[in-house]
Amino acid sequence: METGEENTDHRVRMWAPVGQAVALLLGPYAEVVLHDPDTDRILAIWNPMGSRGPGDPSLLGELDALDPSARDVFGPYEKLLADGRRLSSVSAVLREPDGKAAAVLCVNLDRTPLEQAAAVLSAFGAPTTPRPEPLFEQDWNERVQHIVGAYVRECGRPVERLTRADRLAVLARLDEAKVFAMRRATPVVAAALRVSRSTLYGLLAEFRAPSTKDHTP
Repeated sequence: METGEENTDHRVRMWAPVGQAVALLLGPYAEVVLHDPDTDRILAIWNPMGSRGPGDPSLLGELDALDPSARDVFGPYEKLLADGRRLSSVSAVLREPDGKAAAVLCVNLDRTPLEQAAAVLSAFGAPTTPRPEPLFEQDWNERVQHIVGAYVRECGRPVERLTRADRLAVLARLDEAKVFAMRRATPVVAAALRVSRSTLYGLLAEFRAPSTKDHTP
């Protein structure tokens, strides 16, 4: 911790445990700064990310352009360091018992490690090439899961909340893929659609009826 008036300023003595605790919890990726709103100077700083220290300008004017997200709380909002790192920052106005603003406590979290981790996880999870269909053309069970899953992703509803029209549309796609030509396809499709076999038989009868034969998938 760096403080300029640790032994004389009651605000530093009062809020130092909070600043230190947050810095220890989120360090080394978080900087915690206690500002003097009257002089617009830094009172204390924990885990500084740059060269600034106690007594340096606070530049609290940036808060004037923000709407509070809660009473006396601003953010999280984005800040940029000179080296290009992006920070998520939150600031809280600390008041005296009489309501006067005594200090402003800011926490600046370096998002770089989180963004790097997200990029790594995204690279692991995202397919880089189209699905090799020849590997799956004989696996009709896999085909059922793929067709139902693709429809669920398109419509944005979980499979349990598909409407009757949705299920008929899925049956049309499954029929086009010749799934129902396979033995024991019915229980697999029923399980994929999360319906009973009797419900599926009713849907199939409706789908195959002349009035719905031209149903568009």
